Amino acid sequence: MSFAGATILLVEDDASLSRLLAEELEADGYTVRVAGSMADARARLAEHVPDLVVSDLRLPDGDGLQILGLLQHRAGHVPFVVITAFGTVDQAVEALKAGADDFLTKPLSTDHLRLKIRRLLAQADISRQLAEMRGQGDRTLGLLGDSPVMDRLRTEIRQVSRSHAAVLINGESGTGKELVARAIHRQSERRDRPFVAVNCAGIPTELMESEFFGHEAGAFTGARHARKGLFAEANGGTLLLDEMGEMPLPLQAKLLRVLQEGRIKPVGADQEEAVDVRILAATHVDLQRAVSEGDFREDLYYRLETLALRVPPLRDRSDDVGLLAMHFLRDASRRQGRGFMKLSEVASRLLLDYPFPGNVRELASAMERAVTFCEGDVILPEHLPDRIRKRQAGVQMASDAPLTEEISLARLPTLEQVQQDHVSRVMKAVDGNKRRAAQILGINRRTLYRWLENRGVSRND
Repeated sequence: MSFAGATILLVEDDASLSRLLAEELEADGYTVRVAGSMADARARLAEHVPDLVVSDLRLPDGDGLQILGLLQHRAGHVPFVVITAFGTVDQAVEALKAGADDFLTKPLSTDHLRLKIRRLLAQADISRQLAEMRGQGDRTLGLLGDSPVMDRLRTEIRQVSRSHAAVLINGESGTGKELVARAIHRQSERRDRPFVAVNCAGIPTELMESEFFGHEAGAFTGARHARKGLFAEANGGTLLLDEMGEMPLPLQAKLLRVLQEGRIKPVGADQEEAVDVRILAATHVDLQRAVSEGDFREDLYYRLETLALRVPPLRDRSDDVGLLAMHFLRDASRRQGRGFMKLSEVASRLLLDYPFPGNVRELASAMERAVTFCEGDVILPEHLPDRIRKRQAGVQMASDAPLTEEISLARLPTLEQVQQDHVSRVMKAVDGNKRRAAQILGINRRTLYRWLENRGVSRND
C-alpha cells in the first residue's frame, strides 16, 4: 500500500539528523515539513495538520509530549512517533499513555522508522475508511469492504432490491448472509414493513408448519389459543429463511404454493389467508446437489435461484481483512468499556496470513477475544486465538519433507547455501533494490551491503 504524498511533520533540533530523516522520508514520496523547536512546531501546526508526526522528546523549548497534547486538542488522533537519545522504560510508558503510537530510541534505524510510519499510516487509513463508511450507509449498504467482490455484491443487492421476487443467498457459514438479507430489505420498497428472520435448522420438524403458518385453537394437543405464524408476522415485509437446506420436503411443497399463490393455511383452519411476503432464502448447502440427491425439491430450487446472490468467503476478499479487523476491534472495545485500541504490526500480519475458514464471524470472535485478554491498548500476537498464532509454524512444518533414512543427508543444503539462495531470490524479486530487500529480510542496509561484499558483490552491482 502506498501513502505517497502524505504529510509528515518532523520535529528534531539536531540539524544533521533532521536533514537525514527528511531526505529518507522524501525519497519514499512523503511531503516532509521540518521544525527544530516547540515554537516552530506550533507554527507548522497552525498552518496545516499533518498526516503523521515524528518528534524528538527533548527540545530546546519544551518536549514532544507537549506537541502531542496540542495536536490532540486541535485534530483528535494523528499518528505520533516519539524519538529520543535518552530513552527509558518509564519514558516510553509515559509517551504511550499520553497517546503516542510508538517510541524509538537513538541511534535511530531509518529503515525501522520508515516501516513504523508505513504501518501507522495504514492504520490511520483504515480508521478513516471506517469513519467514511459509517457516514455513508447508503453507499456501503452496511457491508464493510472495498474489495471488487464486495463492490459487485452491493451492485447485485441494489438490482434485486427493485424486484419483489424471492432471492436465494448462497454463502459459507459466517460470511454474513443475514446482513445481505437485511440490506436487500432496507433497499426495497418494503423497508418500512417487518423484517422477520428464522433459522430453519433451529425449529423441530414437527413444529415447523405451525411456526410458519400459525394454528387455530385446539388444532393439536397443547394448542389452547390461536397463534399467528411467521408469514403473518412478516405480512407486507420480508421473511428470511436461514439454513433453507434444512427444511423438510413436505414443508418445501407448502412453501412453493405460498410463492406461487400468495396464500397460507394455518394448522387446523378451514380457510386460507392471503399474505404479501417477500421470501429471502439463505443457505451454505449446495442446493443443486441436494436436488440431485433427492433432499430438495427441484421446482422450488428453480423458483428460488432465478435471483441468486453469492456472498464471498473472507479468503476471496483478503484486502478487507485489515478494515474488518479494525471495525470489530472498535466494536469489541466499545462493548467492553475500553478506550482506543490498535493492532500491533505482528498481530496484523498474522491476521492477514490466516485463511479464516470461519469467515467474518471467526474474525469478529478473534477480535472479541483479543480485547478481552489484552491489558493494554495494543493487541499483540499472544492475545489472538492459538489457531491463528500457531498457523505460521504449522504451515512451515507441513511444507518440510520428513527426514527419513532414505534421504541422503549429504544432499541437504548448508545454512550458508540456504541463506544465499534466499537473499538471491529476494534481490531478484525486488529488481535489485537493496533498500527494499533489506526491509523484507529484516536487516539494515549496512548489514546487507556487508553480506553482499563478503560474497564479491559490490554496492553498485
